[in-house]
Amino acid sequence: MKAIYKHELKGYSTNITAYVFGVFILLFAGIYTMVYNLGHQVVNFEFVPGSMPYIFLVGVPILTMRVMAEERKQKTDQLLYSLPISMNKIVWGKYLAMLTVFAIPLLIICVYPLILRTYGNVPLATAYSTMLGFFFLGAALIAIGMFISSLTESQPVAAGLCFIVMLVNYYISSLLSFVSTTARTNMIVVTFLAAAIAYLIYTMTQSSTVSLACAVAMEAVICFTFLRNSASYEGLLTKIGSHISLFDRFENFYEGSFDLTTLVFYISIIAVFLFLCVQSMEKRRWS
Repeated sequence: MKAIYKHELKGYSTNITAYVFGVFILLFAGIYTMVYNLGHQVVNFEFVPGSMPYIFLVGVPILTMRVMAEERKQKTDQLLYSLPISMNKIVWGKYLAMLTVFAIPLLIICVYPLILRTYGNVPLATAYSTMLGFFFLGAALIAIGMFISSLTESQPVAAGLCFIVMLVNYYISSLLSFVSTTARTNMIVVTFLAAAIAYLIYTMTQSSTVSLACAVAMEAVICFTFLRNSASYEGLLTKIGSHISLFDRFENFYEGSFDLTTLVFYISIIAVFLFLCVQSMEKRRWS
């Protein structure tokens, strides 16, 4: 894994993508620092990262689109399969390299509160807890983008799909607010979502038995809970949207709360999508 990490990091040092990504983050951080902290003389630095999550909609697709897709297009993924290390270590090595590229501009931004503190009483605890939440938000989105990149050999397709996924997650709470809050409507939508999950399982495993078993199990749980307590489905989708939106969860940090539950959620997202990325690569190895 260390060799993969060093190789990827060296590649980013000679690739303009990493520099564009870093400058993109620093540019917006500088603009918001000037507007909020210098222009309006606000001491709360957490407003800066709190206003920046939307940059991931563009930044993450740019950073992650080539990490796996380019390997498949150039057929160099065959070399990865021949290495005497597990696919798990290869994926983690590539992921940690991207995480390093993401962390470097954040470390520079972390100096800003210290500079501002010389001119006012900046609450450092809230500022740095918000920066920590911002880092884990980006880390989770990068893991999602990496998985999407492993599904195709086209960089534009990987970037487009990643952008759509990020955009839907960004607006998911608003989109679900238009769905009827009645129990029956929510139950029907959840049923379709369960079917979609079962299909995703099938595409990943190519096992109709496993996917069918998962579908039956999920539908059985949905029917049982609906018959037992249909009221629990009222407004369920809106609640789900607020819980699965990575962007909405980040709001807790810049509102002054160190949300350990959200950090665990982000770490879980990272683990799940890196696992899916490994399975996607393993599937291609044996196909």
